[in-house]
Amino acid sequence: MSAVPAVSTPATADASGGSGSLTGTRALVGFNLRRDRVRLPVWILALFLGTLSTAGKFGTLYAAPEARASVLDTVDSPAGLAMTGPRHYLDDYSTGSMMGHQMLGFLAVLVGLMSVLIVTRHTRDEEETGRAELVRSTAVGRHAHLAAALWVAVIADLVLALLLAVGLGAMDLAPGGATGSLLYGLAHAAVGLVFAGVAAITTQVTAHTRGASGMALAVIGLAYALRAAGDAGGEDGLSWLSPIGWIQRTYPYVDNRWWPLLLCVALVGLCAGAGFALSTRRDVGAGLRAARPGRPTASGALLRPLGFAFRLHRSMLAGFGTGLFLMGVMYGSILGEADDMLKNIDPIQEALRRIGGASTAESFASMIIVILAVVASVHVVTAALRPLAEENAGRAELLLATGLSRARWAGSHLAVALVGGTVLLLVAGLGTGVAGAASTGDSGLVLSSTGAALAYAPALWVTAGVAAVLFGRLPGAAQATWVVPVYAFVTGYLGQLLRFPGWVTGLSPFGHVPRLPAAPMDWTPLAVLTLVAAALLLVGLEGFRRRDLRTK
Repeated sequence: MSAVPAVSTPATADASGGSGSLTGTRALVGFNLRRDRVRLPVWILALFLGTLSTAGKFGTLYAAPEARASVLDTVDSPAGLAMTGPRHYLDDYSTGSMMGHQMLGFLAVLVGLMSVLIVTRHTRDEEETGRAELVRSTAVGRHAHLAAALWVAVIADLVLALLLAVGLGAMDLAPGGATGSLLYGLAHAAVGLVFAGVAAITTQVTAHTRGASGMALAVIGLAYALRAAGDAGGEDGLSWLSPIGWIQRTYPYVDNRWWPLLLCVALVGLCAGAGFALSTRRDVGAGLRAARPGRPTASGALLRPLGFAFRLHRSMLAGFGTGLFLMGVMYGSILGEADDMLKNIDPIQEALRRIGGASTAESFASMIIVILAVVASVHVVTAALRPLAEENAGRAELLLATGLSRARWAGSHLAVALVGGTVLLLVAGLGTGVAGAASTGDSGLVLSSTGAALAYAPALWVTAGVAAVLFGRLPGAAQATWVVPVYAFVTGYLGQLLRFPGWVTGLSPFGHVPRLPAAPMDWTPLAVLTLVAAALLLVGLEGFRRRDLRTK
């Protein structure tokens, strides 16, 4: 169990929500920051460096007015605007306005995800594991946990905003770029805090961390969908229903509007106030929504390890499947315009020539499918590491005290990771192929894109194998598995543009997959990856069978 912070303040929490209800907030903020001393810097630096690298890439690839004009022609369509942002950015398409148009809405989703996870981790997860009850048995106010979690989100979002303002301000993105950069950074902080406020409400509704996070993430998805629908239709109506649409209409580097941020501030206050008010209407560890009574007897599937594991993973699998299908549709919808969009961008044209392919659409599709495969690998890592979370929470010990073997228990979660990841590739490839066929008129893209996505299945299996080895042999280092998808994205996507050496891309299992549908099929590396995955899984399961359980 994590250490409980000592709170020396003698004040007693006021059960009615008075001034004593925030007692101990400062101590909890410090404790939360200490717990997240690795997690938060990784999040913030990844978002910051990813933004800087994108800005640098835009400045290099689209330095010529002709290159920007070719992109402008492509994004000025319903599909292009749905993927980017409002049309007003196109009036003066400098490098800075390209950042606001193409990156602001996308990065807002990631900042929202970071903020949601901060709040749910330090509120609902504390209650679910029983730590909150221990802390609140001392002189800690009833609102201290939620207030501390929101303050950590504020700190993280403002640090990211400051880094973005300074980093982008040092780059020559547009005339008067310093003001635009400051607005760009604060826009991310504002939308991140909005979704932190949303999480403050969802943590009161359900008694489970996954449920609270899932509901908040659904709100993020709805906000993005409303923004996309409004921008695609060329009307602002639906977009003004979304906080992502609000920050995009600050128009950094174009008009530099500040007042939409006030809408975010007002919504943050409303959501946070609602969260505090709702918390007084439930008990610690409970949720406002009563748990539905289960069936008198379990189904036959739940009596087996694999069926039970699938029940635990099915919501996350459905969410990833929906998201990847929509991503595939969005990317596939622009395949028909790939020729015009990329014809004046020499670095991308060179990368596409190295990939090969009968057409630009096929070559570009192979680059897109790498991204989809990496997103699918995020689910694989999450599912493969679920046994570690069950073990740390003490639930695995109860199950393994029965006749259930360790190999069957851990293997059931790994099986869901392997099969689920393959299904996600199928869904993503199908979405890309269907939309690509409609965009290009080439019906063959349905099968070729689906097959190209499924070719990455052995790479996903290797990723699950790495997670199994670390879980079974070095559980304390199991989170290092996340290096695999991150490295795969850097080498698989950016590596094509920056021309990484072959040995650099070869360190990733994704680097050995044939770049279908542009490249010819080669079964040998896929067979080798499958054997490597099988060996890693066996080593990991054997290590878990021999080591002691980690319980808190």
